[in-house]
Amino acid sequence: MALTRFILAPNDLDNYSEKPQNDLSLVCKGSAMDDVKKMFSVKRIAAQAGVSKATVDRVLHQRGSVHYQTARRVQQAIEELAAQEKANLASGRTFYIDLIMHAPKRFTHEVAEAFLQQVGSVAPFRISPRLHLFEETTTGALYKLMQHCKDHGSQGVVLKVPDEMLMNQGVNELQQAGIPVVTLVTDLPKSQRIAYVGMDNRSAGETAAYLLSQWLDTAPRAVGVVVSSQRFRGEEEREMGFRYWLREHAPYLQVVEISGGLGIHDKTQALVEEAIRLHPGLSAVYSAGGGNRAIIDAFVQTGRPLAAFIGHDLDEENRQLLMTRQLNAIIDHDLHTDARHAYQHLLQYHRQIPTVQIPLSRVQIITPFNMPL
Repeated sequence: MALTRFILAPNDLDNYSEKPQNDLSLVCKGSAMDDVKKMFSVKRIAAQAGVSKATVDRVLHQRGSVHYQTARRVQQAIEELAAQEKANLASGRTFYIDLIMHAPKRFTHEVAEAFLQQVGSVAPFRISPRLHLFEETTTGALYKLMQHCKDHGSQGVVLKVPDEMLMNQGVNELQQAGIPVVTLVTDLPKSQRIAYVGMDNRSAGETAAYLLSQWLDTAPRAVGVVVSSQRFRGEEEREMGFRYWLREHAPYLQVVEISGGLGIHDKTQALVEEAIRLHPGLSAVYSAGGGNRAIIDAFVQTGRPLAAFIGHDLDEENRQLLMTRQLNAIIDHDLHTDARHAYQHLLQYHRQIPTVQIPLSRVQIITPFNMPL
C-alpha cells in the first residue's frame, strides 16, 4: 500500500521539505482525472483533505491559483481514500480521524500502514484516517495543525507529539470543541486526552535493563541509553525504567544518556561518537528512541566494539539489523493493536460502541529467531 508522506519544515507549517512521491499532474490530467471523479465525489475528497469543495474542483481541473501545499494535500486525500477502498471498508457512518506524528519517517510509515490497514476492524463504521506525518517540525507548527483539524471536521485526533505546554493546550482546546484526542506511544498525561495507546514504556525500559545485565559480565562499564529527545515522555519513561532497574540490580553498570538526535542518522551518529570519546568504557547501548543504524555506524567509525545492543520497534531497518546480528534484540509492540485500540477509544467517546476497558499493548522481545514474517 503506497503512502505519501509530507514532512514539515522546522519553522513553517506552509512549507514542506519533501516532495510528494507522486506527481499531482497524474491525478489531474486526462483519463486519470476522470477515474478520480468516478471513484470519489468532490465532497468526499474535500472532507478527507479538510478543504473546500471549490478548492478540490480547482485542483482537479487545474483552474485558478491553488497553493502548492493545498494541492499536495488534495493529492494525499485521494491516495488515502484509494487505500481505504482497498481495505474493503463497511459502508456505515464515516468518522474522519487525524493522525499527527512527529517521528522519523521509518516509524511513521509503519504506523500509517497499521492505521490504514485497521480501518476495517471496526465495521460497520467507516474510519477515514487523514495523515499528517512530520520528521522535523516545531510545536508551533504542530499546534497550528491541531487548530486546522478542529476547524475542518475532525471527529478525533491521534497524537504522537512532544510533552510541551503548547501541545497540552492544543489537546485541551480540541477536547473543549468536542473532538477527542488519543495519544500514541508517548503520552500527554497532564492534558485532557481521553486515552493513551501503546506499551508501558517504563516496563519496556526495565526489560531492556534486565536483558543487558544478563548478557554483560559484572565488570564495571558504561552503557548508553539513546533517546531522540527528552521532550517525548514515552522515551523519558523508558530511560527512567532503565536507570531504576540498573541502579537496584546492576549498580556496576554506569548509565550514559545520549539525547537530541531525533532519530535522524547524522545527528544521532555525531552524538554517539562524542559519547564514545568521552566514555572509554562505553560498550553497550539501549536505544529507546531510534536511529539504530547511526548508533552502529558510530561504533564502527570509532573502532569501539559493541558488546550488546537493544533497540525498539520492528521496522524494516531493525529487521535487517537483527538478521545480520548487529542488534541483539528489539523491544516491540503490535502497532496494528495500537491502531485498533485508538479507533475503539474514539468510537467509545462518540457512544458508537459499548465502553469496555482497553489494555495497553503487550511488550514483546524480538530476536533473530522469533522475528515474525
